Amino acid sequence: MPSSINPATGETVGTHPFLTDPDIEAALVRATRANLTWSAMSCAERAVPMKTAAALLRAAKNDLARTITLEMGKPLAEAEAEVDKSAWNCEYVADRAEQWLADELVQTEARQSYISYLPLGTVLAILPWNFPVWQIFRCAVSLLMAGNTVLLKHAPNVLGCAQLVADLMNRAGFPEGAFQNLPIPVERIGRVITDSRVAGVTLTGSPAAGAAVAAQAGAACKKSVLELGGSDAFIVLDDADLDAAVAAGVRARFSNCGQVCLAAKRFIVTPGVAAQFEERFVEEVRKLRSGDPLDRATKIGPLARDDLRITLYTQVRDSTAAGAKLVMGGHPRPGRGFFYEPTVITDATPGMPVVCQETFGPVAAIMRARDAEDAAALANHSRYGLSSAIWSRDVSRARSLARRIAAGGVFINATSASDPRMPVGGIKLSGYGRELGVAGMREWVNMQSVWVAGP
Repeated sequence: MPSSINPATGETVGTHPFLTDPDIEAALVRATRANLTWSAMSCAERAVPMKTAAALLRAAKNDLARTITLEMGKPLAEAEAEVDKSAWNCEYVADRAEQWLADELVQTEARQSYISYLPLGTVLAILPWNFPVWQIFRCAVSLLMAGNTVLLKHAPNVLGCAQLVADLMNRAGFPEGAFQNLPIPVERIGRVITDSRVAGVTLTGSPAAGAAVAAQAGAACKKSVLELGGSDAFIVLDDADLDAAVAAGVRARFSNCGQVCLAAKRFIVTPGVAAQFEERFVEEVRKLRSGDPLDRATKIGPLARDDLRITLYTQVRDSTAAGAKLVMGGHPRPGRGFFYEPTVITDATPGMPVVCQETFGPVAAIMRARDAEDAAALANHSRYGLSSAIWSRDVSRARSLARRIAAGGVFINATSASDPRMPVGGIKLSGYGRELGVAGMREWVNMQSVWVAGP
C-alpha cells in the first residue's frame, strides 16, 4: 500500500490502497459506458461541468494547495498558483473547444469535403508528482472536452491529490466513469494499456518510463503522447538585459525546488557578460530562503523524495570531480526532511552529469560559450529537446537563433512555462506529441476525412 510522505518532515501523511483486479475491471466498464453518453454531447454541453470544475478548484484552493505541499513539498504559494492555473485551463479550453473541433472544410472536386474531429475513447493518463494537480488538468481538460474519457494513474506519493481531484470532478457533474482515479501499481499498467477498451496513453515522466509505455502501446497499435523531461538551455548573450536575465534565471531554475521538466538547467553565457552574470546570479540565489514549505516566506522547499536527493548529490559530486567549480551549496541539508542546498556550479562542460543528465532539483550549471553560434551548438549538444530560452536585446537575431535550437519551445527574453494557449512538448529524449492549445486537443481525436460526391 503506497504512502504519502511529507518530504519536509519524513512523516507519513496518508496511505492509499491500490485497486484490485476486479476494481480495475469495474473502472474500465464504467469508462466504456460513459463514452456512450459523453462522446455524444456537444462541446457546449461538455463545457458546463468543465466550468463548474474551475469554480470548484478555486473554492477548494486552500485544501488542495495544502495537500500538494504536504505530499510533495512545494512552497504553499506555488501550490496555490498551480490550482489557479488549473482552473484557468478548464475555462480557457471550455470556451474554445467548439471552435477547435468544428468541421474543417477542404476545397476539392467533391460536392463537399471536410475533416471531422471525433473522440477516440478512453485514454490512460500516467502522471508524475511534481505538479500533482496541474499535470492532471494539463492533459485531462483537452481529453475530456474532445469527448474522451480519462483514467488517471497518478504517482504513488501524491494519491491524496489524485483522490481530491477525482472527488471534485464527480461533484462538477461529469458523467459517472468519465474521469476516474486509477491507483494501480506499475505492474498493472501494461494490462490497462493493452485492454481493447483503452484507445491510448499519455505519459509525463522519465525517458525510461516513456520507452516502456511506448513499447506497450506500440505493440498494441495504440496512440501515445510522451513528455519526458529535459535539460533546458538558458542562453544569455552579450547584449542581454542582465537584470532581467538574472532574475528570470533564478526563478526558472529554483521554482518548485528545481523539480520542473521545463526548468532552465544549463545556463550558457557568452564572454561579454559571463563573469557578471555568474556573480549576480549567485548573489540572488543566496537570498533564497529554504525551509518549511507551509511558511509563506519559504522559496525553496524539500525535494519530494530522499532518493531524488541522493541522485542529485551524486550528479554534483561527479561533476566537480570532473573539473566543475562548486560555487555554493552542493550537499544535502542536515536534519529532518529531504532538503538539498541551493547549488550553483560554474565551468561546466559537455559530458559532466550536471550537463548531459537531467538534474531534478535546485542545481544550476553555468557554461561559457565563445559566441552566439557556439551557445546554440552547446544548447543542441544534448539528448533532450524540451524547451529553451534566449536572452538578447536584438530580438531579430534571437528569433533567427531560435530556429536553430533543437527543442519543442524557445522563449525569447522570458522563462519556459506551460500555457493553456500554446502547445508544449519536446523532441529527442524529451518525447513526442503535444499538450495544451489546439494542437494538444487534436492529439486525441480521430481526424475523419469525409468526402461527399454528387449529385
